Amino acid sequence: MLTDTQIRNTKAGAKPFKLYDTAGLFIQVAPSGSKLWRLKYRFQGKEKLLSLGKYPAVTLSDARRQRDAAKADLADGNDPAIKKKLAKQIRSTQVENTFEAVALEWYELQKTQWVDRHAADVLASLQKEAFPYLGNMPIADIKAPDVLACVRIVEKRPAVETARRLRQRISAVFEYAIATARADTDPAAIIRKAMAPLKKGRQPAIINLADLVDMLRKVDAEPAHPVTKLAIRIIALTAVRPGTLATTPWAEWADIAESKTWRISAARMKMKLENKEDEQRDHILPLADATIEAIEALRIVSGRGPLAFPNARHAHKPMSENAMGYLINRAGYHQKHVPHGFRAAFSSIMNEARPADRFVIDRMLAHISKDKTEAAYNRASHLEKQRDIAEQWAAMIAGDLVPAAQLLEGPRR
Repeated sequence: MLTDTQIRNTKAGAKPFKLYDTAGLFIQVAPSGSKLWRLKYRFQGKEKLLSLGKYPAVTLSDARRQRDAAKADLADGNDPAIKKKLAKQIRSTQVENTFEAVALEWYELQKTQWVDRHAADVLASLQKEAFPYLGNMPIADIKAPDVLACVRIVEKRPAVETARRLRQRISAVFEYAIATARADTDPAAIIRKAMAPLKKGRQPAIINLADLVDMLRKVDAEPAHPVTKLAIRIIALTAVRPGTLATTPWAEWADIAESKTWRISAARMKMKLENKEDEQRDHILPLADATIEAIEALRIVSGRGPLAFPNARHAHKPMSENAMGYLINRAGYHQKHVPHGFRAAFSSIMNEARPADRFVIDRMLAHISKDKTEAAYNRASHLEKQRDIAEQWAAMIAGDLVPAAQLLEGPRR
């Protein structure tokens, strides 16, 4: 039997030679000085060799344990070399089939049916919230507590709704992994009832006219970049979605002073991907004179670039929607009103003022009929009434506000 001291003190020779232990185990010493463990055995009448690793990384006792395990495999009728090869293949497959690898494969497959903005949001949420915790784990080894621990971090921020969206996306990845034979269960589905409850509610909005006007006065008086102030003025007057306003290209307002009508490309509207290239679904919005005034004031600040509301740091990118929300918060309306709340304010106040025009008001909010023919007819037949409503709304909320040009002056934040 070999001893560790004997192996350690053995010097290399001009030719390879072997030092034998017991039961077929030996160490081969190369002229270079490397010492490699080998096991000689017979399987189905043939002599075979099994590599066990390099000394001293694999010690004498380690090599003997591997020899004993191989002998046990032989006793069970299995070839230890084949078993070792299969184990290596499984480890390699696990590396290739980590959660991150499968998730990115799923994402590439799904993103073709999403709008660019949603695709970017899905990828960013996985990269930020899931990959740091689950990314390197073999997807087949991930259990429900692993996924729950991942989403709990998001819940505790607190961001309960974001955590729920994350769980749904993780679950979709596991469904794909199951379908492609790389996982057996969906642990994200199991944790569904273990998540924090979501208290759903409407986005905060001031729907009293006097309070709304008072808020707009305070926003005008707050130190801020004029682009942000004018964004609030224009979104209040038009009641478009914050994301639609923030990404407005000047090309859509090129002749706005003459046409007094804003044609918002369907590609930028909130709708299914297959409808975004249909020009009949462009949103046509007649504008009040006060809105034109605000747009022309804005043109002085940002009119040389492609975007009406450029990011303050990166002019080729649109402003963050959060910029509008932060300004409203600083004016004293945190959790009382958000940029999206102007839609609720417009709908509530104007439906009360003009109950017979509910359908036209819905049209101005881009609540479009699913029937394309009906939608096209209504769009053409109600433009003048929409313009009349827009002027009435502007008089109600902006009649006593400072002129838009004055928002270019004053302290900036």
